[in-house]
Amino acid sequence: MKRLVIGILAHVDSGKTTLSEAMLYHAGALRKLGRVDHRDAFLDTDALERARGITIFAKQAVLRLPDTEITLLDTPGHVDFSAEAERALQVMDYAILVISGTDGIQSHTETLWRLLERYRVPVFVFVNKMDLAGADRALRLAELRRRFGDGCVDLTDPACADDLALCNEELLETVTAGKTPTKDQLAAAIARREVFPCYFGAALRLEGVDALTDALDTLTRQPEAPAEFGARIFKITRDDTGSRLTWLKVTGGELNVKAELSSRPDARTPWQGKADQLRLYSGAKFQPIGKALPGAVCAVTGLADTYPGEGLGFEPDAAAPALEPVLRYRVHLPESCDVHTALRQLRELEQEDPLLHVVWDERLGEVHLQLMGEVQMEILQSLLKRRFGLEVTFDEGGILYKETINTRVEGVGHYEPLRHYAEVHLLLEPGEPGSGVRLDSSCREDALALNWQRLILTHLAEKTHLGPLTGAPLTDVHITLASGRAHPKHTEGGDFRQATYRAVRQGLRTAQAAGSCVLLEPWYEFKLRLPQENVGRALADMPRLCAQFEAPLSEGETAVLSGKAPVSELRGYAREVAAYTRGRGQLTCLPCGYAPCHNAQEVIEAAGYDADADTDNTADSVFCSHGAGYNVHWDEVPSHMHLPSVLDRDTRMAQSMAREGDRSARAARAAAYRGTLAEDKELMAIFERTYGPIRRDARQAMRPVKKQPPAPAAPRTPAAPRPEGPEHLLVDGYNVIFAWDELKALAADNLDAARRKLMDILCNYAGYRKCVPILVFDAYKVKGGGREVEQYHNLYVVYTKEAETADMYIEKATHEIAKQYRTRVVTSDGAEQLIILGNGALRVSSKAFREEVRAVEAEIREFLTQ
Repeated sequence: MKRLVIGILAHVDSGKTTLSEAMLYHAGALRKLGRVDHRDAFLDTDALERARGITIFAKQAVLRLPDTEITLLDTPGHVDFSAEAERALQVMDYAILVISGTDGIQSHTETLWRLLERYRVPVFVFVNKMDLAGADRALRLAELRRRFGDGCVDLTDPACADDLALCNEELLETVTAGKTPTKDQLAAAIARREVFPCYFGAALRLEGVDALTDALDTLTRQPEAPAEFGARIFKITRDDTGSRLTWLKVTGGELNVKAELSSRPDARTPWQGKADQLRLYSGAKFQPIGKALPGAVCAVTGLADTYPGEGLGFEPDAAAPALEPVLRYRVHLPESCDVHTALRQLRELEQEDPLLHVVWDERLGEVHLQLMGEVQMEILQSLLKRRFGLEVTFDEGGILYKETINTRVEGVGHYEPLRHYAEVHLLLEPGEPGSGVRLDSSCREDALALNWQRLILTHLAEKTHLGPLTGAPLTDVHITLASGRAHPKHTEGGDFRQATYRAVRQGLRTAQAAGSCVLLEPWYEFKLRLPQENVGRALADMPRLCAQFEAPLSEGETAVLSGKAPVSELRGYAREVAAYTRGRGQLTCLPCGYAPCHNAQEVIEAAGYDADADTDNTADSVFCSHGAGYNVHWDEVPSHMHLPSVLDRDTRMAQSMAREGDRSARAARAAAYRGTLAEDKELMAIFERTYGPIRRDARQAMRPVKKQPPAPAAPRTPAAPRPEGPEHLLVDGYNVIFAWDELKALAADNLDAARRKLMDILCNYAGYRKCVPILVFDAYKVKGGGREVEQYHNLYVVYTKEAETADMYIEKATHEIAKQYRTRVVTSDGAEQLIILGNGALRVSSKAFREEVRAVEAEIREFLTQ
């Protein structure tokens, strides 16, 4: 028997819950039909739902058809609870989209259709209330095909073959051959979202319900499930006793009661827990089960740290939701209420609905919530009063702004009161729109231990960082841990928390001073349908709404205007549309992310945010002098920091890369000549050192050669003693990078990665050959740059100072080192090779050295496999 999860979605008041009741009754799961208006609907189990006559929370019921076991998910239809419906979409195998036969496709119906398209959920369409006056079957089907595509086909119509032929080539061939498409062909086309079967009826009278349930039984397929365990969490609730319920769908393997579960390695918060109980709910009742198989939806008790959208086993976390609140409300608590108790209770609700997003502003002593609209706000008030006895009110609400940066900056945080020490260097870079705050690390373990690096990344992720313009949340930023330092005795975990927070803030203040902070506001993607006679009024409103729009499209007597506009300008515009179109206009809005604010200066001034006064988010650092800590203002921190600037180093490397690229181009143009000339000169120099200088006489070359008696043997000069001690290896870094194909390709995308790769290669080579490696990089164009030497494992890395090239440094170092040690220099620079030979060192070309390295790597692999 197939096991499927099928969701029911609709615009509010389309009869969605009534259809759920009818399907359950038709399948024998209910003995008596309930009604929403009678407040006894089987799936409206919450008192708030029955009181208001709307679905607020997604509910489930189990019904069995001849060949299929269906877990039916009844989702909210009101736009304010669309986030709850979107979470349920993550676990649906199929969906039933309910449309009112009298009202047709409404604004929220289009939003749901786009969400179904985003999550690639196959859809069955049920047009309800066809028993009412004004319901026209042909009109509704034409509207569906016009708005949602030719895939909408009435399968109950004997003449539907021509419509099916337009859906895919296989159906076209079947129809043109005079045959009727098989159920397998239809099921495959439905699963690929090429056909959307449409059914018509009246759920309250049980009309058309049998045709729909038969189609769900015969025209669906169960997705393949791997043997490995996997599950997707889509909801968190609490039962009447307060027990926490984690709702999940098993997508692979099986889940047994008392099974040990744990988070994925990339989870936001690592956790472990036991599935104490598996509950199979149907309405308000449940039955315990011993195991859940693929396709089953169950509630699990005993898990404390799960969150909606989390994946278990092989399932990754769900993508960020398309629908997010863009309005922010301030919570007014009763005078007798303890704010921290109220905050804990609100956090409990936030676990159930992450998009609620509770924010505690300690500076102002205020609690803020992110909400979708006024109906959700009213429901939240009722929920708080019923569950916690907490009566709250809200202010008028405002737009939820965010902040980002448009340039690369370095943030430095230093925390060093007496007996404490931590310094953190972060690189803050602009991220892709909608990417949020991404975290990474490029810090070496020999510079900062891995446990400290992990702690810093944890502190970066644990807090909502605020921008310096209005104190709005930071987004679309890539933060990389570039460097840091700890004290072997005085550093504690809390020190890095302070240094990390200050580093982020210091980087943002630096960007603000450079004019590189950007205020973002939410935008809606809108679609405005209205009569043709009202198009002129709508077009005149567009500049006032700061909208970006396309030319209107005509659909009979209706015009469609599509575009994007700031949320702040579209608030209340739906009422205007209804007024000037006399109720015939329809505005559909869907959040489409954040964009630069159209009136940023006005918003910043109205916010009145003082970044210096926000001591909870300070950008200043604490240093220590004479046994006491002292505060350093954020703009003076770079002159006090203990580690060198990472951004300056990267700039220096970029300049070196550009210079090296020019030098490589010149070298390529003369490669053949220089190579032969260098070899000739080298051989000549060796000959002259051995036998003395060669004297040439042009006249002697024209005389005949006479046989001469052998000259007496000259006394042999004893060879100079061979230097003792380890061999020293000097490597011209950029010369090697641009001579080795694999490093050159890597440097084209990321020069730092190419440098790091070469450093690792030299560490392995030197460790095996027992030599002392010195890697030299050019930095001669860096203004005011001093020579830097750092140790990377067994490798010395030298960055040359201003006006000093790598060749100059190698020449000086070779002159000194070759006096005491056997010295080899890796470079392909012809002139440099001759100087090296003159200083008594041996030269190795970059390409010849590559072969040496490969041979050593082969020997290492052979040794390790023995």
